[in-house]
Amino acid sequence: MLTANSCASALIWGCVLLGVGIFTLQNDIKEIAYQDSLCICRTYFNYASPALFHHSKLLQAIYGYATVVYPHRLFWQSAKCQLSAICLIWIYCWIYPLGFMFSSEMHYIYNVDNQICQLRLRLSFPRIYAVCCVYIIPMSIIMLIYFKLIRYVHGMSNHTTPANTLLRAKRQLKMVQSKVKIITILLILSFPYVLFLLISFFTTPPKYHFRIAYIFIDISMVCVIVVSFQFTDPLKASIMKRIQRSPSTTVPAIT
Repeated sequence: MLTANSCASALIWGCVLLGVGIFTLQNDIKEIAYQDSLCICRTYFNYASPALFHHSKLLQAIYGYATVVYPHRLFWQSAKCQLSAICLIWIYCWIYPLGFMFSSEMHYIYNVDNQICQLRLRLSFPRIYAVCCVYIIPMSIIMLIYFKLIRYVHGMSNHTTPANTLLRAKRQLKMVQSKVKIITILLILSFPYVLFLLISFFTTPPKYHFRIAYIFIDISMVCVIVVSFQFTDPLKASIMKRIQRSPSTTVPAIT
């Protein structure tokens, strides 16, 4: 269930990025330089969809930690608990942008050069709030879970531990490790965006800063999909089975 939620959030974020790219390309071709009625909606999805993706990875990391450290507490492993957690994350990620998108003060502007509505390029609470909700909080917790899980598994290896318990712990460690690799990819390829964000706190960033940043973000999405495919064994087995399945052909009998 958590894997399906992660795939769904990745699909939503990918569709949002694709939609933004298509809109920008169309405006460039038609030489349109004014804000349309759906600009604020695209801005809303630009902040909600990456938060949903990162928090879906956080849920998977928490699940891996809980099944290793507390294997006999089956509450977190129940479908009811996982569904409740997924619902809470979805509600949170779709609600948090409303705090600065539709407040009495206009926090966003239309950037003509980048053909996008964005938060004002200045050091302000809404911008810091958005960055914390989208990136800093979920990524920091995932890294913390990974390091705590490493210490726990190493401690199990140094003590007498049933083989099946140790095997399960190492399997979950591999799963959390994949999430850390995904987060590392996002951190590295999101560096241009963060750099331009920091520059905007003190001076005016380059003219096409968002276009440059979104190129790296698009690349990061492709890398994330590849890594997720590599580390998700059930998904990989299912896709490979479909690829290797050749359609049966009927050869007519010669009489």
